[in-house]
Amino acid sequence: MILRPKYSDIKIICYYLGKIILGMGLCMALPVLTGMMFGEWDAVLDFVIAMMVCFLFGFSFIRLFYTTETLGWAHGLMVASVSWLMAAFFGAIPLYLSGHFLSFLDAYFESMSGFATTGLSLIQQLDHVSFSHNMWRHFIMFIGGQGVVVIALTFLIKTAGAFTMYAGEARDEKILPNVIHTARFIWLVSLVYLALGTAALTAVGIFEGLPFKKAIFHAMWIFMAAWDTGGFTPQSQNILYYHSMGLEIITISVMFLGALNFKLHYAVWTGNKKELIKNIEVITLFITIITTFSLCAVGLARAGIYPHAISLFRKGFYQVISGHVGTGYSTIYARQFITEWAGLPIIATIIAMALGGCACSTAGGIKALRIGIIFKALRQDIKKMLLPEDVVVIQKFHHIRDIILEDKHLRSAAMIALCYLLLYFVGALAGMILGYSPLESLFESVSATANVGLSCGITNAYMPALLKLTYIFQMWIGRLEFMSVFVLFGFIISMVKGK
Repeated sequence: MILRPKYSDIKIICYYLGKIILGMGLCMALPVLTGMMFGEWDAVLDFVIAMMVCFLFGFSFIRLFYTTETLGWAHGLMVASVSWLMAAFFGAIPLYLSGHFLSFLDAYFESMSGFATTGLSLIQQLDHVSFSHNMWRHFIMFIGGQGVVVIALTFLIKTAGAFTMYAGEARDEKILPNVIHTARFIWLVSLVYLALGTAALTAVGIFEGLPFKKAIFHAMWIFMAAWDTGGFTPQSQNILYYHSMGLEIITISVMFLGALNFKLHYAVWTGNKKELIKNIEVITLFITIITTFSLCAVGLARAGIYPHAISLFRKGFYQVISGHVGTGYSTIYARQFITEWAGLPIIATIIAMALGGCACSTAGGIKALRIGIIFKALRQDIKKMLLPEDVVVIQKFHHIRDIILEDKHLRSAAMIALCYLLLYFVGALAGMILGYSPLESLFESVSATANVGLSCGITNAYMPALLKLTYIFQMWIGRLEFMSVFVLFGFIISMVKGK
């Protein structure tokens, strides 16, 4: 028998949602300050209106649903799943008011893409967007990379049930014993790298001839999106706009750092640098990057698109690693994936996007940890078949510490991997039903689900509304890695059918 949720359950969920909505409003202070700095008063008004809406709903939820009850697992997962839908909604308000979107659905798509660190975009006339709105586009990507719930845990929420919300954002690994301290460490790492990365990219921008103001803001925005493995840029030509090898080298480094598990960052920061060469995730990620790039390079060489080895490496490696770690930065035009990269190169890129980066990072996709565990389990089974039946085969893997491979590890990894594969297929099927080719549909579906942001040209403001909704759903569920969304669906069903 399915039990109907109690009113007290709804109160707990809405109370913490109110705090997260309030946090979204406070975050809008940054683009307000940016607008005041540059005299963009229309943009400032857009964000003031959005802030007032956030404060109205946030304080109302906190006041109307005030509770002192502790979050349970179901409550925390529910808060995590719903908070992302609401964050995208409130984040879309100033974007829509900017006048650079054809509809609120397009602005919501952009907002969800930002929070989910995807990078697919429907914005119009990007090259003429205000500094304030560009700041917001990239800042929501920075927030989403760390986690909507993580920012709330850092500043607004202190509760014994905080870990349930943290886990609902697809982060079930505590770096420090206290989840609040874990959230603050994630922000500390991100802000330190933000300062260093912005300085380096600013220097490159000035060297390439950008004015100082443009160089420093572009550097900040590009770092935010690269570190959080998103794909937004302040220019419509993406990274191709800059034609800078120096910028490409730095962004590759930042993208790779962003794709690493925050536990790995903690290990390195505390002096355990050997973890980088022992960890199953890093080893698996290195192998899959080399494999997918090799396939791509062979395909590009056969096609003869890039006559020089340097240009082949520069174009091929950049797209592959950008796709693999889920960033979505590109140094080629979107339609070149179909017109020039068709065949082995685009298949290699799709595989790279589907695999993704590390668990408990800002990257999307199936994740290197799960791929590594699946292959370790396969190796274990092969050993069992080759050795005598009375021999006990124990397989270990190293992830911060040595762990004995058990059925629960394989079951969890295989289940999430299967969910991703099914969602890749569903999105591709939706694209084909709406008239796009199988290859295009699969490319765009994997990019949306794995929160990558590379596009072969399907994603634009004039694509069918049904496809926009499909990609929004894929970005949302892909970023949260299914579990908290499944709990949300179960909650809705219990409200309808429960007794």
